[in-house]
Amino acid sequence: MKPGDRLAPLEIPITRTLIVAGAIASRDYQDVHHDPDLARQKGSPDIFMNILTTNGLVGRYITDHFGPRAELRRVAIRLGAPNHPGDTMVLTGTVEEVDGDMATVGVVGANGLGRHVTGTVTVRVPA
Repeated sequence: MKPGDRLAPLEIPITRTLIVAGAIASRDYQDVHHDPDLARQKGSPDIFMNILTTNGLVGRYITDHFGPRAELRRVAIRLGAPNHPGDTMVLTGTVEEVDGDMATVGVVGANGLGRHVTGTVTVRVPA
């Protein structure tokens, strides 16, 4: 692993089930994550993914790339365009820094509306 290395893209279909299951698993019972009618009443075209699900998917992306020994040390993300059912989010990453067995990876997750998530992940990959 060295600065400039690119991670293979990961395409994640955004299904209604993924959005609702992620919200339930993270105990986020906000209606905008499971009730399309109430989401529309609040100005959204449909339900949308919560940040905790996105955070988990970013973590999965990193550990899938670096393997089962990878340890997430820091995940710092910011949400942008919402993930709605029927779209696809494509995660991409670039190694920004390496210090021994630690790497900082810049991550972007884009969908049909634009960038859903941007951020950095610090990961330890023991030898």
